[in-house]
Amino acid sequence: MSTALWTSAAMAEAMRAARRGALPNDVTGISIDSRTLTLGEAYFAIKGDVHDGHDFVEAALNNGAALAVVAKTHADKFAADARLLVVDDVLAGLVDLGRASRARLGGKVIAVTGSVGKTSTKEALRAVLGGQGETHASVASFNNHWGVPLTLARCPASAKFAIFEIGMNHAGEIEPLVKMVRPHVAIITTVEPVHLEFFSGIEAIADAKAEIFAGIEPGGAVVLNRDNAQFARLSKSAKAQKIERIVSFGSDEKADARLIDVSLHAACSAVRASILDQDITYKIGMPGRHMVMNSLAVLAAASLAGADLALSALALAQLKPATGRGVRQQLVLSEGTATLIDDSYNANPASMAAAITVLGQATVGPRGRRIAVLGDMLELGATGPDLHRGLAEAIKANGIDAVFCCGPLMHNLWEALPSTKKGGYADNSAALEPQVISAIGAGDAIMVKGSLGSRMKLIVTALQKRFPEKATLDGVAL
Repeated sequence: MSTALWTSAAMAEAMRAARRGALPNDVTGISIDSRTLTLGEAYFAIKGDVHDGHDFVEAALNNGAALAVVAKTHADKFAADARLLVVDDVLAGLVDLGRASRARLGGKVIAVTGSVGKTSTKEALRAVLGGQGETHASVASFNNHWGVPLTLARCPASAKFAIFEIGMNHAGEIEPLVKMVRPHVAIITTVEPVHLEFFSGIEAIADAKAEIFAGIEPGGAVVLNRDNAQFARLSKSAKAQKIERIVSFGSDEKADARLIDVSLHAACSAVRASILDQDITYKIGMPGRHMVMNSLAVLAAASLAGADLALSALALAQLKPATGRGVRQQLVLSEGTATLIDDSYNANPASMAAAITVLGQATVGPRGRRIAVLGDMLELGATGPDLHRGLAEAIKANGIDAVFCCGPLMHNLWEALPSTKKGGYADNSAALEPQVISAIGAGDAIMVKGSLGSRMKLIVTALQKRFPEKATLDGVAL
């Protein structure tokens, strides 16, 4: 049985590409990185912000690439017998291949967007659907103008379910992506004050998220957060796009996927809910009320895609956090252990508040403290200082014992904190690192979070190096 994802002939046809060299019949996968490429994959020489993929074509071919997709303007740089598909523009070629992939796909397609929770919701859907048929989903957060077509192009024609994350930080970015994906079900997790630097207000963000409605297949459905203040606006937009099936989730009594009861624990949650008129009780293997709310959307979307609800709910118990999104590790100190919660991948006001809440629920030792290490939240425009200052309420409400702040925006929070909660401040993560390391004691729970540009991962790495982990706890806090 062939393991080919594509044939070179089908790729050439989809991209209207000229062929060069002795092309193999089968292509096993699609790669845009010559360093991680595996034998038999097609290498796309995409031009990025830093590197031009054409500089690595020879390396890719030498490392076992089946062929390389290159731009016509670069084709003459390579040997006459090089295995190439030549196109006018490589990224445009990838988009064309992604569209061809969608056209041949017979399974159900789900798209996820929202200000917060896109990746965790996508991963929960992968876990839920993966046990009920061949499931394809993007790796990491491949949710932009190259990540979406790449994920599409990698989708096997045999997939029963395909899940796509779609992101944006400007208006007009979602619509062309969702028109490639053409989902049968679309989720908007929530609308929050994120990327405010590029929008006039929260309503404009909601309108940008609503672009996802433009690509939904006829007869498809949308899953919307009824607890969110933008629900009515989003529902109106969906109806304007002639979408007949609008499914809501939340704690609101009118929600179609409704939270009935929840018990929140340090490392998991127990939930009772009504999903599309079916009562169900289940466990989520990750902490936080935000995870509980998104699980309602996941179960609703899975049911709409034809999955079995009971099996879907059962799978949620096995959820694990993705890298940089709440992974817990046990750090070994001379006098005992501490728990590190790595939430350093990214941050905005909503996700920051959720992470602080999770820290507040973390178990600590007899003398342990709950310590928040926070970096700047970026792209918030003129509202940035107030939104950082406002985190003081969440710090107080969740019993956080000490806060270390990093960056000029977080200085606003630092000034708003009572002196008893001030752990330390520095202009950047490298300068804050020694302060955090020297402050940690046995029994502590330390949560690190900030926008990517804040480089909070440096502090996580430093803690891991200074106090090598004894074991990964799979979501269980000490």
